[in-house]
Amino acid sequence: MSFLSELNSVQQEAVKSLNGPVMIIAGAGSGKTRVLTYRVAYLISCGVPPYQILALTFTNKAANEMKERIVKLVGEKASDVWMGTFHSMFARVLRKEAPLLGYTHSFTIYDSDDSQKAVRRCMEKLNLSVQQIPAQVVCSRISGAKNQLIPPAEYASLAADFMDEKIGQVYAEYVALLHRSNSMDFDDLLVKPIELFKKHPDTLKKYHHRFKFLLVDEFQDTNRAQYEVIKLLAEGHENICVVGDDAQSIYAFRGADIRNILDFSKDYPKAQTFRLEQNYRSTKNILAVADTLIKFNVDQLKKDLWTENPSGEPVRLLSCVDDRDEGHQILSVIREEIAAEQRALRDFAILYRTNAQSRSLEDVLRRNGVPYVIVGGIRFYERKEIKDVLAYLRLLVNPRDDESLLRAINTPARGIGDTSIDRLTEFAREKTLTLFESCERLSEITAIQERTRKSIDQFKSFLKKYVSLRAKVSLSELARSMVDDLGILRVYKDEGTAESMGRWENVQELLSAITEFGDEHPDGTLEAFLEEVSLVADIDGWDETRNVVTLMTLHASKGLEFPVVFVSGVEEGLLPFYSSTIERGELEEERRLFYVGITRAQTKLFLSKTQMRYRFGESAFASPSRFLTEIGEDKLEIVEGKSSQGALHTGGRRGLPHRPKIASERTPVREEQFFADQSPDYENESQESIEIKQGTAVRHEMFGKGKVVRVSGKGDTMKVVVDFDDYGVKNLLVKFARLHPA
Repeated sequence: MSFLSELNSVQQEAVKSLNGPVMIIAGAGSGKTRVLTYRVAYLISCGVPPYQILALTFTNKAANEMKERIVKLVGEKASDVWMGTFHSMFARVLRKEAPLLGYTHSFTIYDSDDSQKAVRRCMEKLNLSVQQIPAQVVCSRISGAKNQLIPPAEYASLAADFMDEKIGQVYAEYVALLHRSNSMDFDDLLVKPIELFKKHPDTLKKYHHRFKFLLVDEFQDTNRAQYEVIKLLAEGHENICVVGDDAQSIYAFRGADIRNILDFSKDYPKAQTFRLEQNYRSTKNILAVADTLIKFNVDQLKKDLWTENPSGEPVRLLSCVDDRDEGHQILSVIREEIAAEQRALRDFAILYRTNAQSRSLEDVLRRNGVPYVIVGGIRFYERKEIKDVLAYLRLLVNPRDDESLLRAINTPARGIGDTSIDRLTEFAREKTLTLFESCERLSEITAIQERTRKSIDQFKSFLKKYVSLRAKVSLSELARSMVDDLGILRVYKDEGTAESMGRWENVQELLSAITEFGDEHPDGTLEAFLEEVSLVADIDGWDETRNVVTLMTLHASKGLEFPVVFVSGVEEGLLPFYSSTIERGELEEERRLFYVGITRAQTKLFLSKTQMRYRFGESAFASPSRFLTEIGEDKLEIVEGKSSQGALHTGGRRGLPHRPKIASERTPVREEQFFADQSPDYENESQESIEIKQGTAVRHEMFGKGKVVRVSGKGDTMKVVVDFDDYGVKNLLVKFARLHPA
């Protein structure tokens, strides 16, 4: 057990306290993953059989990395530890026990897209308009109900208005549809184990005997369903260890309940609590900013982060004119860092509150030839052509999967139109059949034309052919033969467009993934491959070894770290994110989200704010975030951009002296963009009378002296293009620009 010497004293105590409930409050960068990893290794070293340990994480990436480290510490026997995400581990349990709940072992797992399509079908059956109640809203409400363990009947009884009442009806129909289709959605992977354990106490006892030690990572992000299933499993021995940081609870919108960690000691009065407060990741200055910010939260567990790391450089706030200027300033810092510190592109991460913010950042990076990757874009397995092929593979495993059949039946085109599919669906509904069963009874559906019947029969025969082939050929051979037989690759090649060739390449990549899976898992089944694919998360596909700048949302960044981090858009309405009002609980979660972003930085942290930002298709004034005021000017070094000026506090009209812009840095004319001062007071300030025409010399409070090079419009809509001495060409609305004669 020499590896224990690599831990500090508090970490060692947390690792060695094996029996009974344990809560480890792990501050950002305090070695949480190491403690969890070493605790599992210590259990095994103390003689606990690895298969009696269940370790639950929130990403496959984290689970795989931890398992590799445990194997290095105690050897290959650690491979028998049950370690993975909540969804993947309980999917394994359900695969074994599914018949007890009325499912087969080969049930399908629906992703969010499948669920939304299934909900649409339920709404059509109930004659509910998706225009009146969007399917996405219905899915969100149903998911929320499931995570709160509210069944359809209870949801209906709690309905407070017409919408809830109708959603309750859809919820009941959706649950029935899933069962008929031998399918479960993501939420079911947490809800169904609870149902299983409560309905079958003997099965619960079996898992009590199997899992004598339970470890839960990121406990602050558990929802009610996750908490309940953990509690049921822990009843056997109460050897439960939860690790988390209430200051990093940022998933309330997914149903995460911070009370699970705040109230752990109430649920387990005998629990031992360990606080990991030494930060190994960040500099003193970065940590001071994070600690100052988070202490404004009321709902939190007490801890004081500290570090022996150097003070480092101050945290810098980039003050920008607009989102385009923000992108250029961030790029400028990246270039300076690469030149001065010999950093690689992979050392930089740009974080933002909303996905929409990435557009202007991407534009700047792309136009300047800087390679980047977006974590959380369209995932490979969510691309249309991939889902088309996967639909066929899912049908080979589970012919009752109606959503996959609807996707596959006319892909590639077989001449089976929407009208015929509607008649097939209606027949299935009337006879309470699956769609595949309806295909078997096609002769009874007289409204379908003979030509279409032949196409459906061919589709049915195709599926049966490959169902029978499953037991005779390898997984790789099965997939390649099926795709070749489908002719889908020929279709893409014949189209010959860049888009179709991209799809051709993606399908080939899918076949490669299946081959790779078969090579790594010689006994691996098609069911196992499909399950692995369905549980892939955004972050699981991120490769930190690629030499590219990483762009991602603040939510996606949790658990990661980078030498240099930019948190962009630190403005009211964005961070914190809100439209008009915000409750204290919501504000505290936004503050925790900002805290997460700050603590991703190892050596340098840059925050950025703009004075104008394009949102919802329009430019609007942006006010500095209240969080900047909470941090305080004394902890931030304000960097005025090459074309910006502003104050940290919203009340200030004038900021620090600007750095003049040299001619080579001038911004080209962009007609759709018009700049104005920060927080102008139009009612109390009068415009000095000035005749505006081409060639007029003018002075602007922010941009200084310049010459009018173009005039358009009249009255309130008059616009001018001005070439400023220091800032280059700017587009201005005369009504708001407050131009004066130079």
